[in-house]
Amino acid sequence: MDRGGVAKSKDTSGLLMSLIRTLSSSADFEQREKEKARLEKAYKESDRKLDKLVAEHYDDLSSIIQAYSGIEQRITASRGRIKSVKESLQSCKNLLHCKRDDLRKLWIEGIEHKTVVSMLDQIEKVRDVPEKLNTHMNKKHYLHATDLLVSAVSLVEGNLSEVEALRDLKFELITKKEELHLTLIDELHKQVYIKSTSNVIRGFQRHGSVKGERKDRVSVIELTSPKSPNPPSFSDTVSEEIVEDLNTNPEDNQDHFIAIMVESLSNLKKLPETIEAIRSRLQPELMSIVQRAAQQVADNAFQEGEVIATQYNPRYLLEYLELIFAQFRCVAKTHKIVLKYLAKIQDSSSKNDDRGFELYTMGDVWSKVQDVIQLLLADYLDVRNASSAQQGGGNNYDDGSNDIASYFAKKRPNRQKKSALFRFDASSHAISMNSYFREQRQDVYGMGDILSANDSHFGKQQFVCKAGPDNITAIYNPLKKFIVEIEIATEVAPGSCTLQTFITDFVANLFLGQVHYNITNSIDTATKGFDALRSVTDQRSQKELGVSRPILQSTVAVYRNILKLRDLMNDLPDYADQFLHMICKILEDYKETCNQAYKGIVSAESEDQRIISATWAKDEDISRLLRSLPIWSIWKQADRENTLSEADMRVLNSKESDILTSNLASVESLIPLHEIIHDIGQLRTLGNMHESLDWFANRIKDLTTMSTNISTDGLNMEDETKAIPSVTEKTMNISEKTMNSLLSLATDFEEISEVCILVLHLEVRVHCFYYLMPVAKQSNYCGAIDDMDPDSNVLKLNRDLTSIEEAMAQSLQPKKFKYVFEGLGHLVSTILINSTQYLKRINENGIKKMCRNIFAVQQNMTNITMSRESDLDHARQYYELLYLTADDILRLIMEQGGLFTELEYMNALSLLHRSQPGSDQNILQSRLQRLKEILREQHV
Repeated sequence: MDRGGVAKSKDTSGLLMSLIRTLSSSADFEQREKEKARLEKAYKESDRKLDKLVAEHYDDLSSIIQAYSGIEQRITASRGRIKSVKESLQSCKNLLHCKRDDLRKLWIEGIEHKTVVSMLDQIEKVRDVPEKLNTHMNKKHYLHATDLLVSAVSLVEGNLSEVEALRDLKFELITKKEELHLTLIDELHKQVYIKSTSNVIRGFQRHGSVKGERKDRVSVIELTSPKSPNPPSFSDTVSEEIVEDLNTNPEDNQDHFIAIMVESLSNLKKLPETIEAIRSRLQPELMSIVQRAAQQVADNAFQEGEVIATQYNPRYLLEYLELIFAQFRCVAKTHKIVLKYLAKIQDSSSKNDDRGFELYTMGDVWSKVQDVIQLLLADYLDVRNASSAQQGGGNNYDDGSNDIASYFAKKRPNRQKKSALFRFDASSHAISMNSYFREQRQDVYGMGDILSANDSHFGKQQFVCKAGPDNITAIYNPLKKFIVEIEIATEVAPGSCTLQTFITDFVANLFLGQVHYNITNSIDTATKGFDALRSVTDQRSQKELGVSRPILQSTVAVYRNILKLRDLMNDLPDYADQFLHMICKILEDYKETCNQAYKGIVSAESEDQRIISATWAKDEDISRLLRSLPIWSIWKQADRENTLSEADMRVLNSKESDILTSNLASVESLIPLHEIIHDIGQLRTLGNMHESLDWFANRIKDLTTMSTNISTDGLNMEDETKAIPSVTEKTMNISEKTMNSLLSLATDFEEISEVCILVLHLEVRVHCFYYLMPVAKQSNYCGAIDDMDPDSNVLKLNRDLTSIEEAMAQSLQPKKFKYVFEGLGHLVSTILINSTQYLKRINENGIKKMCRNIFAVQQNMTNITMSRESDLDHARQYYELLYLTADDILRLIMEQGGLFTELEYMNALSLLHRSQPGSDQNILQSRLQRLKEILREQHV
């Protein structure tokens, strides 16, 4: 009885006991009758409900009763049969005891017949194994093939080993087992080195380059693209059970396919041999990838119509390396999958039978990758020839420890190479020599144990560009990224892997020296020689450089070399400080060259002589005064215009004229020829030096101040018109000391350029003194005959100024040209006015001649400056005063005021007094005293 029935029974019993207690405790008959009536009513209600339920479930109740009756009958019949079987068994038992020996014999014969039938079944199955094996092998169902072959071999070597008819089949199955082992190894290598890289190859063939690598550097272009027919599946987890589905293509899932092959090799008991084969074939397979990648790049270039093997086009080398790197990443990823399944089997085998095997590691894979890349780079960087040139050419790079003079020392010119009439590259001697050189390279770089038998094949691969040390510039940054990936994968300290050591040794020991050697030769060719600082750029070069005036070719050559070094700083950022130091050394030496050239122009023939303009330029007071004038800042700032009025400019020019006149006009003797620069060519050179160094200094400032990084694929003249990208410590390894040196050198070149234009500015004025001082001290202005021509010195001055103007117009920009000649008219006026103190006498003819001199100079100056030189009108007015008498001059001053200075009036009165022989000196003194009083009264 279940718990529900027990509970119901307890409820009914409790209700009955409650009823009995109620009836027993009733006090009178009437109470018991009421209780009886209530109970009868309740029973009637129950009967009514029971009848209703029976009526509603009559069919179910009938079927239940009938089913119960049938079951009872079957149970009764079964009991009868069981009883009969028991009786029969007992009878059989009694009979068997009587025939025991006969039965045993029959049982043994039955077992024998079953064994024979089983062996025949096994023979039939073994006979069908080759056919089934071929079917599985054709479909690459290697796990089924392995299980089938292993079981068949175990049969022919076990139960069926004594069957002579199976001897040939046994030999065939054992042979197929060995072949299956080799096939699995080949297929595993195919998956690792060919199938895993197939998407990279397809992407390269479609796009011509490897693009779209993800930031994790694992997959490459379309590596997991849905358009790819067989995208490789890379999983970091190892499934617990490996099952091969015969209805699918096993290569659709590379991860699972590799697991099947590893499991198959494990079933074949060939994992140790497999691991050894993987180790031995690792480098040859990587070299095959390298060779195929070279051919693919070459084919792609051939479609573009280029023959790349003989051209220096690092773009193809960069594509080549990116293609190799992408494939090596896939290979390493696939090796990681192989190692996971091998490690799983190793763990299970060591737990089961305590027999393990030693696995190869990812460190072994990356080590071979580095070895192959190192060999490849040794060929493309032409390490052997570069090393020979380094040892024989003496182009070692010294980081500033040697004297800078030795940096630009004269090098022996290279002889022009003669073209060969015949080539013997394919001769037996050349082949043997190539082998010798490869062995020598191995010994030099410690790679003697790297090369395998495939090295000769690797050495004959298709080259994607011409070999040379300069190839490092295009591939350095991708190499650094790949090296970082290797360091992360192998968990080694940064900079400690062998490939990084090779690159570091090559750049430090070979490439820097090669750059140093090339830059040295280029600078020597541009800066050495008699005409090195006289040759200027042509019109085409000026247009390409974006300059309006000629620039020294030596400056452009140095600038181009700096651009090359700047590009190298972008290409090899780890060595930016070395290249910047090399730039500083170039600039220091070129600064010294410019200083020597400047000294050669401004130095006199002997040490006790001087060039006046250069002496004045070195004078701190004169230099400070000239640089403080607004006209100086106007030419310094191209966007600044002259906002000064003519009166303000006259005041400023008067300051310059006064200081120059005070230094020269007071000298009793004339200026000798050796104290001026009379060679117009030298003045032109100064102008070219100024323009060149001013442009050059701005370019150096751009190198140090701008913050925009501009990457260029190569040096061209359009790039030279742009400012050089800045050098920032954030992106490059640059020391603050080197940067400060570069800033200082930019300032030095700017100072040299300013000194050059300052010398030109002063030299033109010294020429005026040189030609105009003899006009007053040596010419006669009291002759009886009216001379219609200007003074010969004035004519010489005009010719000299015209020559200088022609030279400066070609050499200097308009504002700088204006600075050279600005205020020159005021100086000439001042010289001519002050020269009256040196004139002995003058008459009307002399006054006319002096006015003609002034007009001739004014006319020439107007042609030069393209403006009327009103200061020379002032000088002409001054000499026209001499037509008057002394008293008339004093009267004019009283009426109109003073137009000249007190000293100028005093010189004029003194000249008039000297021009009248026999005049009393006291009269002159009284007139001078009267002049002072008049001027004092006017000032008051």
